[in-house]
Amino acid sequence: MRRLFPVPFRKFTPFLFEMSGYYGNLFAFAVPWRRYIYINEPALIKDVFVTQQQAFTKSLGARSLRFLLGQGLLTSEEPQHRQMRRIVQPAFHRERIARYGEMMESAAGDFVERLLPGAEFDVHAAMTALTLRIASTTLFGRDESASTQKVSDALRLMMEEFPHVLVPLGHLRQRLPLPSTKRFHQARAELDAIIYGLIARRRSDGRDVGDALSMLLAARDADTGYRPSDERIRDEVMTLFMAGHETTANLLTWTFYLLSQHPEADARLGTAAAAGDGDYVTRVIKESLRLYPPAWLIGRENQRAVTLVDGTAVAPKTTLLFAPLLLHRRADFFPEPQRFDPDRWLNWEAPPFAFLPFGGGARRCIGDEFALREAQIVLTAVARKYSLVKDPSVEVGTAPLVTLRPAGPVPMRAVARSVASAGYASGQPATA
Repeated sequence: MRRLFPVPFRKFTPFLFEMSGYYGNLFAFAVPWRRYIYINEPALIKDVFVTQQQAFTKSLGARSLRFLLGQGLLTSEEPQHRQMRRIVQPAFHRERIARYGEMMESAAGDFVERLLPGAEFDVHAAMTALTLRIASTTLFGRDESASTQKVSDALRLMMEEFPHVLVPLGHLRQRLPLPSTKRFHQARAELDAIIYGLIARRRSDGRDVGDALSMLLAARDADTGYRPSDERIRDEVMTLFMAGHETTANLLTWTFYLLSQHPEADARLGTAAAAGDGDYVTRVIKESLRLYPPAWLIGRENQRAVTLVDGTAVAPKTTLLFAPLLLHRRADFFPEPQRFDPDRWLNWEAPPFAFLPFGGGARRCIGDEFALREAQIVLTAVARKYSLVKDPSVEVGTAPLVTLRPAGPVPMRAVARSVASAGYASGQPATA
């Protein structure tokens, strides 16, 4: 296990790929302070996520996110999770999603109009800014991007700190006067002031302007009559911000990256976007989610001894790891798993619990339809007019932290569709 030290989380990706090559889809390993079982079998994943879900809590990794996200849906346990899910669910009803879609289309249209053909830009930074604006308008009813940039900054700092929190006494880093710790606490204090200020102004106004915050402020649990406090609303807003901003930015970045590597699929996307063919756009997004799932690693921890459906005994306080990044690349479920092939989804669905871009069971991401709708709108808006072309000499690696980010900038250029098509037809890279 020496290969995992000194910070195991940073090395989980190559370690899991290597060990699964030796031991298959179920194996145990340990570091001095924690036991792990890696599970890559859909039947066992269903057993944990659904059949025996009451025996498991969120893992230490998810719990450590509380120092930024508080007790939101991503980090809370039962019965609070169930209660708050009932309260938050109406924010994602179809009529609300339709209203959010209008905001998404406006933001995506502005983004496309501001693109400068031929000028190189960092796609990940651009998608982060765009999804920040969309998250801001859908959550707060207006563009608060200038203020809520602090949210994005705090998320980035949290992700940089995340691997260190998972080692023994790692939580003490948050109490040390390290430069990174000081920056994080300053960013959190500033964004708390922003969020609480927005809550106070909206409470005094009292109007429902079609955003998620209006709904949360007016919400009441129908079963208990409970109304969430400002602190609970703050935690849910932060959680929704992360889900609706960070993960969607990564999804779009990896989608444009994959399309830049596969000009035939990109050309088909341009045709589909122009013709209003949403089916092909959806297949492109699903294939991107398969190869680069933003939630690349999911953990659960059992509080008592558990026996899984196949007879595997799990001792108390064991962390069970599920890696969609590896699960989605199993050749028995996805033939030629390394190949980007949107048409594999044509009149076909993956076996149950073999495709988990949004998790599964009762804790499946509540905003999955929101994220898919946002990705469809942005991808369609860009693809109608432009192809995004990457310099072939630039390598793009992965940074598997809380989410699956690119390891650095993803430089691309916007090329008008007619020019891009000519380049593809000649077999040469399209140039501006």
